[in-house]
Amino acid sequence: MAFASFDSRNGGAPMSEINMVPLIDVMLVLLVIFIVTAPLLTQQVKLELPKASAQVTDLRPEKVEFAIDAAGTLYWNGEKVTRAEAAQRFAAAGKRPVQPEIHLKADQGVAYRYVAQTLADASKAGLTKVGFISDPETGP
Repeated sequence: MAFASFDSRNGGAPMSEINMVPLIDVMLVLLVIFIVTAPLLTQQVKLELPKASAQVTDLRPEKVEFAIDAAGTLYWNGEKVTRAEAAQRFAAAGKRPVQPEIHLKADQGVAYRYVAQTLADASKAGLTKVGFISDPETGP
């Protein structure tokens, strides 16, 4: 490839051909890199894994509906209980491998102390999954 010419007519004209040598050099280097790295990506470790079968265990927590009416009466899944009975049931539920979810429904007119006592009893028993149930507000 010549950069100068003895032809005086085209001596000042810019060169109009693309130099392909650097492009070919880059492509060859990339080809060598891919040839070297491709076998490294396909190596596998041969293992014989142990075979075991297991049944799926369904450990969904039990749901306990705990309600407090406006008079302060306590209900465990619809059954009327005293505070001592509720504390015993909370303690028994806290010892289970899968703790139940406590869904607490309290009347809007109930004194807060009943709700606080219930939360304290559940906390003493080690129950952490306590949710408050309410009715959604209707539009304006």
